[in-house]
Amino acid sequence: MGKKGKQDLPLHKVIMVGSGGVGKSALTLQYMYGDFVEEYDPTKADSYRKKIMLDGHECQIDILDTAGQEEYAAIRDNYYRSGEGFLCVFSICEYESFTHTQEFKDQISRVLDDDKIPFILVGNKADLGQLRKVNHEEAAAKAAEWNCLYIETSAKTRQNVEDVYSILMRKIEERKEGAKDRERKNKKGKCVIL
Repeated sequence: MGKKGKQDLPLHKVIMVGSGGVGKSALTLQYMYGDFVEEYDPTKADSYRKKIMLDGHECQIDILDTAGQEEYAAIRDNYYRSGEGFLCVFSICEYESFTHTQEFKDQISRVLDDDKIPFILVGNKADLGQLRKVNHEEAAAKAAEWNCLYIETSAKTRQNVEDVYSILMRKIEERKEGAKDRERKNKKGKCVIL
C-alpha cells in the first residue's frame, strides 16, 4: 500500500463561468494542453481533470467549463454547488460580457450562500488591447467591490493562464485548511459526560 493512488491526491473543483464567446474554453484548453483553440463548439459543458504540482506538492484540478446550459437553472445551480472555486471570465473587448459578470456572481452567491468562496474575476483576450472596451481600472474596482482578485489573461499568448488557475487553487487549499483547523478545534473543546 506504499504507493499513493491518484484517488488519494487532493482534488480541487474549479468552475468556469461567463458569457458565451469570452474564451472560457480557450483558457481551459490552453491550461490543460498548452493549445490555443480558435474555433470551439460551445454547446456542452466539459469537465477536465489534470494532475499538477502546486507549491511543491501534487494535487488534481477538476475544471468544469460551463457552456450552453446556463438557461437551465437547475443544471446551473447543481454545477455551482459542486464548485470549490470560480473563475468568472469576461472579454475585455466586449462590455456586455463584463456587465454579465454581476449576474454570475449573484447566482453563485445565492446558490452557495457563501461570500467567502474562492472567486477570481478574469478579463480575457488581453492580447487584443487595441479592441479594449473594458478598462482595467473599472474591472479592478468591480473585483475590489466583490473582495476578490482581478487578473487579465490571454488564452492566445498564455498570459497569466497558469497563474489564474494556481492562485485560485491556493485559495481553495487555504479554505480547506481553514475548515480542517476549525474542525480540529471543535473536536478538542468538546467533552461528553455519560
